[in-house]
Amino acid sequence: MASKAYTGSVWYQKEIQLSPKKRGCHLIGEEVHRNTPEMKNIKVGLMHVLIKHTSASIALNENWDPSVRDDTEMFMNKLVPESTPFKHSCEGPDDMPAHLKALFFGSSVTIPITDGKANLGTWQGLWLCEHRDRGGSRKIVVTIQGAPIS
Repeated sequence: MASKAYTGSVWYQKEIQLSPKKRGCHLIGEEVHRNTPEMKNIKVGLMHVLIKHTSASIALNENWDPSVRDDTEMFMNKLVPESTPFKHSCEGPDDMPAHLKALFFGSSVTIPITDGKANLGTWQGLWLCEHRDRGGSRKIVVTIQGAPIS
């Protein structure tokens, strides 16, 4: 791909309250896209997504086969079992394991934008990883920056 210089830039930022999800890994790309119509105005840029919670996380991974999300949840539960005698337990047995799982995945991702769309690989999707049994609705901050479509 040939590189091209663009002049001028725009910035958008929005806090989005995601619909509540059950424990596990969930595709949220469509929900984010629906709530960020500003993306369609970007010729080339970046979208940064940050989750404002410490017991859930954001990731990029498989978007086609849902068994990948199921297997990921199963593996994380084996890696960080709730039966571990953690000191931090005042919010229930799933809380400290959720914090540790969030450390593995992280709290943000940055995705390139090309011609008004997220420029992901064929099988990549944006995941919300809900690590609590009842995490409720989660808030994310989406920041979009880039050269506008002329």
